Amino acid sequence: MKKSSKIAVALALMSCASSTVVMAQTLPDYNPSWYVAPSLNAIDPDSRFGVDKTGEGAALRFGKPVSQDWDVQFGASYARSRDNGNRYQQQLLGADALYMFSRKSFRPFVLIGAGAQRDRVNTANGGEATKTSPYINAGLGFQYGFTEQTSMQVDVRRVHGFLRGDTFNFDHSNNNYLNIGLVYAFDKPAAPVRAITPMPMPMAAPAPMPAPMPAPAPAPRFEKMTFSATELFEFDRAELRMPQTKLDQIAAALAADTQSGNNVTVSGYTDRLGSNAYNMKLSQRRADAVKAYLVNKGVPATRLNAVGNGEANPVVQCSDKKRPALIKCLEPNRRVEVEQITIEKRVN
Repeated sequence: MKKSSKIAVALALMSCASSTVVMAQTLPDYNPSWYVAPSLNAIDPDSRFGVDKTGEGAALRFGKPVSQDWDVQFGASYARSRDNGNRYQQQLLGADALYMFSRKSFRPFVLIGAGAQRDRVNTANGGEATKTSPYINAGLGFQYGFTEQTSMQVDVRRVHGFLRGDTFNFDHSNNNYLNIGLVYAFDKPAAPVRAITPMPMPMAAPAPMPAPMPAPAPAPRFEKMTFSATELFEFDRAELRMPQTKLDQIAAALAADTQSGNNVTVSGYTDRLGSNAYNMKLSQRRADAVKAYLVNKGVPATRLNAVGNGEANPVVQCSDKKRPALIKCLEPNRRVEVEQITIEKRVN
């Protein structure tokens, strides 16, 4: 980049950096608290148990988000059905893994699980049979958040039981369940970490040497700039907020110099929190958004190259055990670099 172009960019940066307070949302975008999930259910039992009518029951589960993509739930349920004088009851005790497709208010998921089931049949003529067996189940559903701590969960699942022995004269069963209930998190999400990033000040010009004419002031020098990700993007989005006056001034300075080569790289980085695949995609999408904005403001596209690096090239290494301290320590790793400009961003 020519010397005149560097001076123009420096002046633009210093004019938009009179004072900046960075609000860095450094927390994961899900509540990691344990939660309790009571629910009501409807059962469509296997007709070989002697009943063919939909029954009802209840369940109580405890769960916890363990990553950006997964929840685990443990608990028990009870359901019963009556038909033509016959009565069927099933109790389940097991664990499920839920793959969450989103962590926004509407959170669809698929689930798989396993455990033990206890089946009991009382016939109209006074007969009785009881059997405890292993089971596996699979299903799909969604959670919908109402507040920071409360949401609802709806799911449908198929429970496949392995009925060993000849208690029921068949070796497997298939029951279908519909569950509707509430989810209550024991703790609220932690408050966002507030960080204040001071802007660099231009270097003072040295005193001129004695001469008939005063010596010209040295060319301004500018350091890396740091902006808040929340100034640029909505939560978990890669579309820039509008307006972007600071980027406008930088774009104008770059667009004014049409002689420079292809030497401006937009590089996105995240910290190591969250999954590698998700961080890589988000860093690329946000780097692309900054590049597209500069191009739209007159910077030739051939001069810009957007690269998503995920959690590579960390600025700091942290080994804190407690999550709030770890999140705070990893702040410098969350950034998007444009030449000598750094735009801070949260892991989403």
